[in-house]
Amino acid sequence: MDLEVAILKAVHDQGEMPDSGVWASSIHADHPAVVGMIKSLQASEMVEVQDIDHFKWALTEEAQGYLQAGAPEAQVFNAVPAEGITMPALKALLPGEVGDVGIKQAMQQKWIATDKSSGEVRLVRKVASIEDKTLSMLKAVAEGQEVSKADADAAKKRKLLKPEQWKTYKLTKGPKFALERKKAATELTQEMLAKGTWRSQEFKDYNFKALGQASQGGHLHPLLKVRTQFRKIFTQMGFSEMPTSNYVESSFWNFDALFQPQQHPARDAHDTFFLTHPATTSTSTVPQDYLQRVKDVHQSGGFGSAGYGYSWKHAEAEKNLLRTHTTAVSSRMLYQMAQDGFKPAKYFSIDRVFRNEAIDRTHLAEFHQVEGLIVDKGLTLGHLIGVLHEFFTRLGLPKLRFKPAYNPYTEPSMEIFSYSEQLGKWMEVGNSGMFRPEMLRPMGLPEDVNVIAWGLSLERPTMILYGIDNIRDLFGHKVNLSMIKRNPICRLGF
Repeated sequence: MDLEVAILKAVHDQGEMPDSGVWASSIHADHPAVVGMIKSLQASEMVEVQDIDHFKWALTEEAQGYLQAGAPEAQVFNAVPAEGITMPALKALLPGEVGDVGIKQAMQQKWIATDKSSGEVRLVRKVASIEDKTLSMLKAVAEGQEVSKADADAAKKRKLLKPEQWKTYKLTKGPKFALERKKAATELTQEMLAKGTWRSQEFKDYNFKALGQASQGGHLHPLLKVRTQFRKIFTQMGFSEMPTSNYVESSFWNFDALFQPQQHPARDAHDTFFLTHPATTSTSTVPQDYLQRVKDVHQSGGFGSAGYGYSWKHAEAEKNLLRTHTTAVSSRMLYQMAQDGFKPAKYFSIDRVFRNEAIDRTHLAEFHQVEGLIVDKGLTLGHLIGVLHEFFTRLGLPKLRFKPAYNPYTEPSMEIFSYSEQLGKWMEVGNSGMFRPEMLRPMGLPEDVNVIAWGLSLERPTMILYGIDNIRDLFGHKVNLSMIKRNPICRLGF
């Protein structure tokens, strides 16, 4: 018979089940299985349950060994002859704990004593006979009889008895008692409505506190974490972020406004991604007076410069491209500042740039550039070096070296090197310089206003921080998504 049906029938026939343990024994059922079914029926309100606590003393493994031979003290007494026995001889007869414990207990009960009258220590009897009460108590426990609390506590202290506790249950009919449990419906169906069975159908209660399936949340890419730290450093130093939403630039703002000649190798299709549609942006969108000043400084120089001495062409300046650096954004900001009236400012940008480069473990055709610039009167190379020390110290790279370099739009220019404690070597971390007058003066900025600037990639420090050796494992379609889920938080400068 099914266990559930048997329990319900027993409760129905007798009006109750006085003890689940007794009932389980009567049908030779496993009581833990019966308890599991009782809990299930209780949850369905088919039965009401009352706990019955049980307790009894049980023999330890040591005590079970004494049921035939007697308690250790009795064994010692029986081993001592009328003339007595030496201690070594007795322990030879009863080795181990039986002899040690038995001698101690027999002496405490004054069954034996030591005698030195013969010149050697001997154990002798002090009584003619004994009653092994410990054995009697152990046999009583083994037979399931009750023993006094004092005797049980003493035996427990001697590790002869151990307590055993368990529960059984008394069952009575619950408010939803029936001889057969009907499975509660989890939803109202069209068939129930059509047949009207929903009126008598029992429905499972909704658990409004139950949590739904855990959703897979998004995970921040390591580049986003490092970018956030860069932003914090810039804002803590008083910089404002420039708008960098336009990936497509005209060659004018990307190159010409920066005093980069139209024959420069960087403007070749081998280094830059040019657009085919729309292929150009008319130079008429550029203020014509500014356009003319840029053209003049390229062709014939000015502001202390000889220029490049070539014929500047509108067609080259109109070509659209994917920006090769965020300095194109800086040129727009500086020009707008000159038109609005000069005010000292600090700007930064962190965004994507594109270059037509061969892809390998350290280069991609697109990456993120971090750029910072300060506009003020009287700025010198010393100010630039001081700002760079402050900036990179906050990044956790306090040891810097500088090397002279060439950039078309900065003079003087410096490559930045830092010693990495993590890698144990000096490494190039960025480029820097002061914007040339040929770039700033055509914009309309005052002659005593200088701009110091620096830039670095976002990928290189991220790769070092996260121990990534191949840039394709950090950015692009080959990135392992599990890496993005598991990568730790980023804290720079700690």
